[in-house]
Amino acid sequence: MTGSGKELIHKIKEKVGLSSSDTGRGKSKMSKHITHGYHMVEGKSHHTMEDYVFAQFKQVDDNELGLFAIFDGHLSHEIPDYLRSHIFNNILNEPNFWAEPESAIKRAYRITDTTILDKATDLGKGGSTAVTAILINGEKLVVANVGDSRAVIYKNGVAKQLSIDHDADTERTIIEDRGGFVTNFLGDVPRVDGQLAVARAFGDKSLKEHLSSEPDVVVELIDDNTEFLILASDGVWKVLSNQEAADCIKNIKDARSAAKHLNEQALAKGSSDDISCVVVRFQ
Repeated sequence: MTGSGKELIHKIKEKVGLSSSDTGRGKSKMSKHITHGYHMVEGKSHHTMEDYVFAQFKQVDDNELGLFAIFDGHLSHEIPDYLRSHIFNNILNEPNFWAEPESAIKRAYRITDTTILDKATDLGKGGSTAVTAILINGEKLVVANVGDSRAVIYKNGVAKQLSIDHDADTERTIIEDRGGFVTNFLGDVPRVDGQLAVARAFGDKSLKEHLSSEPDVVVELIDDNTEFLILASDGVWKVLSNQEAADCIKNIKDARSAAKHLNEQALAKGSSDDISCVVVRFQ
């Protein structure tokens, strides 16, 4: 392939939010004040990068959607990559998305997980967490998540968590009711069946009887006091509280620079995991 051909493919990938780049930015056409930036850092573990990011503004008829997500794979980079390529299409293909986005997202998550399990021969035995955020016309934010990647919004100087961390200990009763168990070994985090530290995830076919892929979904209205949104994998949240993360970037107006700075703070605090961060600024 010629150099110009490769460049064209790279530009197409950038346009649809499938870039393999570790940093990037974009802005809304509907509101000049809304921008996004992302940054990724490979961890110190002995495997390839298993975090994937999606960040894109998309025009749908007379509406603009901001589509943002973090997918954090475990024992897999194929499954988070699959999610990056398919989850938003599946959500937007739901016929009731505009009328009932919460139920549409839940159904799309379920359909996507079923497909991943059906493709386990090709996609492998691992899995992935996900946190997705859909900004509708700059006014309404719909956040969904499975696992421990997190969404935090910053208003009036206060950081508020929009997602729910699905750790094994919190959902112990549900896991046990399904026939599974949660281990609490000294020096380790609680794990489903002694293996997985999250109680909800895509994939993980061997554990699926005891795991859920049902997302928690929350709707947040964007008002004049909304400053920014952070989506980040647990590589950030293991070492920084919600408020610490927000405070360290509150004065950085460039969204990509803010995402990069947050990751650098997590590294300085000793995070050794893969780290991915998307920052969406509303002012």
